[in-house]
Formats: sequence, structure tokens, C-alpha cells
Amino acid sequence: MFGFSLDLKKYKKYSGKSSIVLFFTQQGLWALFVYRFYNAVYTGKLPKIIKSLILLFGVLHQKWIEIVTGISIPYSASIGHSFYIGHFGNIIINSKSVIGSNCNISQGVTIGVSGRGEKRGVPVIGDNVYMGANATIAGSIAVGNGAVIGANSLVISNVAAGTTVVGVPAEQVSSNDSNDYI
Repeated sequence: MFGFSLDLKKYKKYSGKSSIVLFFTQQGLWALFVYRFYNAVYTGKLPKIIKSLILLFGVLHQKWIEIVTGISIPYSASIGHSFYIGHFGNIIINSKSVIGSNCNISQGVTIGVSGRGEKRGVPVIGDNVYMGANATIAGSIAVGNGAVIGANSLVISNVAAGTTVVGVPAEQVSSNDSNDYI
């Protein structure tokens, strides 16, 4: 649960509130706690039968969190430390997604599968990436470290590190990185 402690630390940095207040008031933290716990089981070295039983409860627990918060983070996704969910609701992350460390995600973001043939797949998102409200990031693409994905953007091609993309489909509009957002 090392990852969760760093998630919580980031929430505290942004809000200045205590861990207890944050844990009871931030739906994003609820979803992250469930994700981190079951991801630790999923990636751990427990005997297969025990792991399977715990993960069965994990699927049910995840579904409950999804209903309550509107945030779907499957335990099989790979998410680095210090993940921050700015606002809860309508966040969908594909079970095969890879997201780096110190990323921020806003409400309405979808990270999913798209494409056909060799181009079919899920995104790999680097470190320090900011994903704006209602952005969709889909397909076998890479989003470079320090990128900014603007609100309401549809990202279906690679995003260079340290750049800002916006639009449908998303296009680079500047060389500004995510330092001011994260």
C-alpha cells in the first residue's frame, strides 16, 4: 500500500487537510484505496487459490466503488504512485492501461481500448501527465512524460513529452509541459 500513502500525501499537499478528513470526503481516494489494495493482491505472490478468492471480492468491491463514485479503476491496471483524481465521476480506466507516476486526472476522463488490427490497444501514459476534464485517450498510443491533455480532447495518436494537446482529434498547440498543472 506504499502507492496509496503517496497518493494521500499528494491529496494533503493540494488541500492542506488531514488524512482523516480527506479519506472520508474524497471519493477519488476511496477508489484509489480499493485499487491499491486489490492491485497489491493481484501483483503479489500469494498462492493462486487465495489470490483468486480475494480478487473475487475485489471485483465486487470495485463494482460497489464504481457505483458509488462513478470511478472505474480495475485492479489489473498499472498506475504509478502519487495519482490524483481531481473530481469524482465518470472516470473509466481500461484494465490493461499503464499510467506513470505523479499524474492528475479530471472528471469524465476515459482511458480505453481502440483501433483495429495492429493499431488496437490501450494507451501507455508517462509520468507527470495532466489529463483535463472529459478527455478521451484511446488506442495503442504513448503519451510522453510531462504532457498536458486539454479538456474535451480526443487523443488517438502519440503525444510528445512536454507538450500540450487539445481538440478532436487532439493536436499539439504548445510546448508547455504539465509543471503548472501538477
